[in-house]
Amino acid sequence: MNRHVRLTLVLLAGHFGAPVLPAETLAVRHPEGVVRGFLLLRSLDGDILANGDLIQFSKRDRVTSRLVFRFKDGSLSDETAVFSERGRFRLLTDRLIQRGPSFPRPMEVSIDAGSGRVTVRHRDGKGKERTIEERMELPSDVANGMVLTLLKNIPPGVSSTTVSMVAATPRPRLVKLVITRAGEEAFSVGLASHKTARFDVKVEIGGLAGLLAPLLGRQPHDTSVWILGGEAPAFMKSEGPLYQGGPVWRIELAAPDYSRGSARR
Repeated sequence: MNRHVRLTLVLLAGHFGAPVLPAETLAVRHPEGVVRGFLLLRSLDGDILANGDLIQFSKRDRVTSRLVFRFKDGSLSDETAVFSERGRFRLLTDRLIQRGPSFPRPMEVSIDAGSGRVTVRHRDGKGKERTIEERMELPSDVANGMVLTLLKNIPPGVSSTTVSMVAATPRPRLVKLVITRAGEEAFSVGLASHKTARFDVKVEIGGLAGLLAPLLGRQPHDTSVWILGGEAPAFMKSEGPLYQGGPVWRIELAAPDYSRGSARR
């Protein structure tokens, strides 16, 4: 962990007055299982941009989680992560596809965490397809495709934790995600009231590039995620970009609408 990230964590610990979880794989507090969820991707103005589908299943201690967004303009964001949960969460493979008008830099990123092999397929400024293959020293806490799962397993008394992520710019590089608690917010469902924990996720680039990023306007936007706690934690919504330099979009749960079927009947 570089000096800048360590200093950030120390300051956060002093501010919140609670322990800071070290940068390592998170312990499994809530094992994952079969999930099918419907999501909406919206602009911050509320316009629906895409329909989302979360499909997840497990076999023994291996979980496959796929998150797909199909945009109105024909664009696609499709990520499938496979990870183990043998005591601690650990990424095995991840594959992300982003293409279409909503993504200025279409690309496909594949990660094999065991071998450290990362492959990025993208188009350059002239529209020519390029392939970058690198073998990287990936830490055990690399979190591509499983950030939402990890957030559900952060212990209640921990104010901040750090995990790693492979970012494609398009050349792959390792960055840190500094996750901090940002308080609670209330919401209601029907006549019932609940509270969610809000987490802020900040990208720490590190090195000289990290120092220059804010000056050059290249510091990635923070992402906020709302998680319902308790014995069965659940994702509620998030606000952040889907790609580097992208706009802040909101992901939220979708409610079924049976009115069309009723009208046909």
